[in-house]
Amino acid sequence: MSKSAFQEKKIDVHTKLMRQYKQVPQWWFICILVANVALTIFACEYYIDQLQLPWWGVLLACGLAIFFTLPIGIITATTNQTPGLNIITEYIMGYLYPGRPVANMCFKVYGYISMTQALTFLQDFKLGHYMKIPPRTMFMAQVVGTLIAAIVYLGTAWWLMETIPNICNTELLSSDSPWTCPSDHVFYDASVIWGLIGPRRIFGDLGTYSAINWFFLAGAIAPLLVWLAHKAFPNQKWISLINMPVLIGATGMMPPATAVNYTTWIIVGFLSGFVVYRYRRDWWQRHNYVLSGALDAGLAFMAVLLYLCLGLEDVSLNWWGNDLDGCPLASCPTAKGVVVDGCPVF
Repeated sequence: MSKSAFQEKKIDVHTKLMRQYKQVPQWWFICILVANVALTIFACEYYIDQLQLPWWGVLLACGLAIFFTLPIGIITATTNQTPGLNIITEYIMGYLYPGRPVANMCFKVYGYISMTQALTFLQDFKLGHYMKIPPRTMFMAQVVGTLIAAIVYLGTAWWLMETIPNICNTELLSSDSPWTCPSDHVFYDASVIWGLIGPRRIFGDLGTYSAINWFFLAGAIAPLLVWLAHKAFPNQKWISLINMPVLIGATGMMPPATAVNYTTWIIVGFLSGFVVYRYRRDWWQRHNYVLSGALDAGLAFMAVLLYLCLGLEDVSLNWWGNDLDGCPLASCPTAKGVVVDGCPVF
């Protein structure tokens, strides 16, 4: 499939119409790539004491992003799910450069977010392709939009940190404060786990969870098993619908959301899909995309409705579904021999 991505086979009507416009020269992309890599290396070397990431880390992160853009782009194009490189980038840099949490997070951003932004860029180009927007116009809109977004994001973050006291500090904020920053805490925890402590002390020869590394092999074999099952039972069409990268990679959507978000998605998506596909297959084939869009729109509509009806009136609902931990023993120690009231002793 990766090989066929470079081969232009059947030219559809959209491609014929888009050939009337001037294409974006390849050297435009190359110039932006070289300029950004050079500026990144300069920033990391000039602020080496703060960023901790050496020049070779920048080049390795860019190489990972370039290498994985095509295979993950194929998965995104066929399944609408994008597996992330966040864990693998943290794992690699944690082994190569342990004890440096900021360097680990910079490597993660340059290796993982670069690939994600590249796929988003391609998605916008695909939309412009079907909307018959000139490629050069799309390119300039992307470049200008990226610059504006970067300035706005930086200004907004700066303004929030200057105007909101104790932002993201859960120990000093009030219990009803919305500025707890759960995603930022996950980012910070990842820097400590993968950068400061390092994967070798957790999943390597110095840790106690080295057996988890076997799941890398399991993840590589899982798609092969589905392919073998499809070859062994060609009449079972449902086997070809199993997509292991999506099933395995979907668990990456869990943090920092609560478990109820994930289980609700599984129940609604699986049961509705199974019932409709089993009993109304013709309807499913025609309206699958509409059903998916309806579920997304319903979620967005309910979020706005709950904010207008409850959030503006400072009405909060406390139940097990919005409990961030959902486990009363989450704060208990796990070290052997430590005794705490109400906690199990290992």
